[in-house]
Amino acid sequence: MSVPAGADASLGWPSPWPAEDGGPRRLQVPRARGLGIGPGEPLVATSRMAVASTMVVLRDPGEAYLLCHTGGDGAIAWVERFHPETLEVIERSPDLPGGPTWPGGLAAHADGSLHVVFGRHAHRLGPDCSLLASVELPRNRPYNSFITLPSGHLVTKDFGGELPEATTDADPVAPCELLVLDPESLATVASLVLPEPSVARLSAHGDVIYVVGDTTLHRVRWDGAALARDEGFDGRYLLHEGQTYGWDAVIADDAAWFLDDGRGTQAYAGSLRGCGTSGVPLHLVRVDLDDGAVSLTEVSGLPGGIVANPPAVDPTRRIVVAYDSGNGVVHAFDYDEAGATTSRWRIELDHGCHPIVWPDTGEVLLADHDPVAGESAVVVDIETGHERARVATGSPIQSVVFSAAGFGRDAYLCSFTTLARLSIG
Repeated sequence: MSVPAGADASLGWPSPWPAEDGGPRRLQVPRARGLGIGPGEPLVATSRMAVASTMVVLRDPGEAYLLCHTGGDGAIAWVERFHPETLEVIERSPDLPGGPTWPGGLAAHADGSLHVVFGRHAHRLGPDCSLLASVELPRNRPYNSFITLPSGHLVTKDFGGELPEATTDADPVAPCELLVLDPESLATVASLVLPEPSVARLSAHGDVIYVVGDTTLHRVRWDGAALARDEGFDGRYLLHEGQTYGWDAVIADDAAWFLDDGRGTQAYAGSLRGCGTSGVPLHLVRVDLDDGAVSLTEVSGLPGGIVANPPAVDPTRRIVVAYDSGNGVVHAFDYDEAGATTSRWRIELDHGCHPIVWPDTGEVLLADHDPVAGESAVVVDIETGHERARVATGSPIQSVVFSAAGFGRDAYLCSFTTLARLSIG
């Protein structure tokens, strides 16, 4: 298997959803039409138990894959190919060595294979879930997923946060190290240690990689042989006493957009309510990619804010949807050419997972967790905040992981207990 000549491998396999958040810019926009929910059309859910499921990716029609894992310091991962409508497991990979637990990543590469990063291991699988290659990564910490560059190389890094329920000592948190992996052998071909730890997953636009560190957004360039940090780019976003680190960045409209006040997520026990420890209200952070200028916008204005995931950005409408999972608030903002924000709408919704945006239909997929009734998937009009449809997913806990687009008018939502398919009834 090889990448077609001249292809941009960062786009992954030509499917509606080949990688987490749709690709390395984390735009969360599928390569498919939106749900287009019309008046009177219900949203329906098919669900099954899926222990510690993290994300779904798609390859060819009929080829849907789910990444799952166990817990603890000696965790394993596996990949299931499942029927895209019934969710029945068709094939399963062998158990994949992992290590210290934090949700990893799965992607359908442009060369046709599947890549997995989980724990301190990286793996390459065939479309039939057979194991083709496996390597142990250098640090005794979890590596929280990866991105794919136009050349096809993978870039990963170690997770720099506190781990839940650790039973043995992992390596102490240190400045994170980026690794560039060969997509076939998974051998390390380049590395770079950054000045600080990073909790967030990586983002990239072309050969430019963005790393949300504990205090600063770092920019790193790949020249095909080596990584180099842009020393002249200063995206320091930690500006207030009590403010804590940011999570995954969306690269859109010449800016990096992410949410801060991320400390405390290791206390998650089915919901992020009550887990916030930051001393100031949670912010939507915008870092200008031209000059590194930073702007902060309060999302809920309330104490106890926390998130573990990125906002949703619709550049076609210049709307960004932010949320505070600690207080159950979703707040959308308009932004202008300079990135200045104004409030557009605000709703009460216990959302915690990665959203999806369908710009063609103006829909955004969110979730709403209730401690008694469980979680519901909610489709919201991105312009008005009006709820177009909702359905219970069958998950008793709040999803803090990934949603994915389907092959048609459908989508998937994972939690640590449940895989749900959402479709138009």
